[in-house]
Amino acid sequence: MSNRRTQTMDGNTAAAYISYPFTEVAAIFPITPSSPMAELTDAWAAQGKKNLFGAPVRVVEMQSEGGAAGALHGSLQGGALTTTYTASQGLLLMIPNMYKIAGELLPAVFHVSARSLASNSLSIFGDHQDVMATRQTGFAMLASSSVQDVMNLGAVAHLSAIEARLPFIHFFDGFRTSHEIQKIELLEQEELADMLDWEAVEAFRHRALNPDHPQLRGMTHNPDVFFQLREAVNPFVDALPAIVRKYMDKINAITGKGYDFFNYYGHPEAERLIIVMGSGASVVEETIDELMRRGEKVGMVNVRLYRPFLPEKLLEAVPASVKRIAVLDRTKESGSLGEPLYLDVCTALVEEGRKIEVVGGRYGLGSKEFTPTHVKAVFDNLKLDAPKNHFTVGIVDDVTNTSLPTGEIFNAAPAGAISCKFYGLGSDGTVGANKNSIKIIGDHTDMYAQAYFAYDSKKSGGLTVSHLRFGKTPIQSPYQIDAADF
Repeated sequence: MSNRRTQTMDGNTAAAYISYPFTEVAAIFPITPSSPMAELTDAWAAQGKKNLFGAPVRVVEMQSEGGAAGALHGSLQGGALTTTYTASQGLLLMIPNMYKIAGELLPAVFHVSARSLASNSLSIFGDHQDVMATRQTGFAMLASSSVQDVMNLGAVAHLSAIEARLPFIHFFDGFRTSHEIQKIELLEQEELADMLDWEAVEAFRHRALNPDHPQLRGMTHNPDVFFQLREAVNPFVDALPAIVRKYMDKINAITGKGYDFFNYYGHPEAERLIIVMGSGASVVEETIDELMRRGEKVGMVNVRLYRPFLPEKLLEAVPASVKRIAVLDRTKESGSLGEPLYLDVCTALVEEGRKIEVVGGRYGLGSKEFTPTHVKAVFDNLKLDAPKNHFTVGIVDDVTNTSLPTGEIFNAAPAGAISCKFYGLGSDGTVGANKNSIKIIGDHTDMYAQAYFAYDSKKSGGLTVSHLRFGKTPIQSPYQIDAADF
């Protein structure tokens, strides 16, 4: 571990920690699993913690997420840097305002603990259905795969939004990242202040609706000019990737990480490739390590900057040796030709003139487990003469037969980590005690630690299972323990 300051925290805490310095107003309405981000911001503000501008964050809780988005929009128009935290239906209620915020070039940042949408039923658990319903709004979109990413890419989102004048969704998997506890390295306020474009902050303040320097904003346009003015956002979108690249480089320089728009991992001459984003990328990475140890030529591209989507940068990350690609989406769009990331990858290959066979699949809806066994099934599918397309993995679909066969359990967890499972009943204190235990191990020993708590929406009285891992090397197994030491 480097000599940076570390702390043991979950993904929501990391998002609140990194957004606080850049936030003057937080307009919020709580919704699972994003509520702790706003709760922490509120608590720190009450304690008098100061942001980069020398004042506590002003937290305003509205009567719904629609109200929160309206307050956020107005606050930005008034020249205050404004942040919100949301998920699921809450994010959907913000969509009308999101078009306005993006169209008016306002630097909002939404931290989204991505969650299922209510369809056939409601689920409070994680997948990408909510963020995928906002990809057309004009927001830039950054995806984090781990608690450490939330800290680092959260900073990239705020810094880039301010300079680029475009709003950002920074998303990470609900529960699987938002509630997973990890020992991570912190970014310090002074470092963030050094990176911030203070001139862009001043320019943003000057553009505010203010009687001292009047602005014209939010007009109605007729057919003679609307189309032309709609296209006027293009230079800002075109300039955005270079700005994101700049701040990724700055974060990489101080943390030693290697963030890119698309991060490749695996064999330098991989023939089979998975493209994925969110916490699933860590599972794929762990599986690739074990498969390469067995002599297989496999690799992965982890999507970081999802909007704007840069086909040429994606293809730069794909080794020339790749013959087949599986694109994994954590969402379902009934009636579509395929899920969103699959369609983006297919289009990118066509636009760049690369002939590679591509199949798409769905995984992990509603926090359904996604393990190395499932990753191996996806790679095995790519070996077949005719790989299955539009498949599912992680379930047994004996109705429409979309699912891939998984075979026996494939264990890819590196040796040396100790794993423990604790069973309890909701509200009996087991989860709280285990949170304390893992934080003590993380903060007071030189070991790495990870904790995840599996419980259902019945809350008190339901079964809880605490999954704790700790060891001498970083732990990147974002799935439940299937073979515990204790």
